[in-house]
Amino acid sequence: MAEFVGPRLYSCCNCRNHVALHDDVISKAFQGRNGRAFLFSHAMNITVGPKENRQLMTGLHTVADASCCDCHEVLGWKYE
Repeated sequence: MAEFVGPRLYSCCNCRNHVALHDDVISKAFQGRNGRAFLFSHAMNITVGPKENRQLMTGLHTVADASCCDCHEVLGWKYE
């Protein structure tokens, strides 16, 4: 039986680049435009796009798209 080694990680759905640790999950109860979304306290290996006002389910918020720094897949957004 293989032993679990290292922290549990969340990865880019496209290229598997590591983007967050399991310990950084604040909530799994968010709902995004395309389904279930997670809220993280910290993310890594991402690039952040320009700020914009966006109408979300909870109202108008200033956000910026967060993309994988390797393949540029949009992974979600960051509250600004």
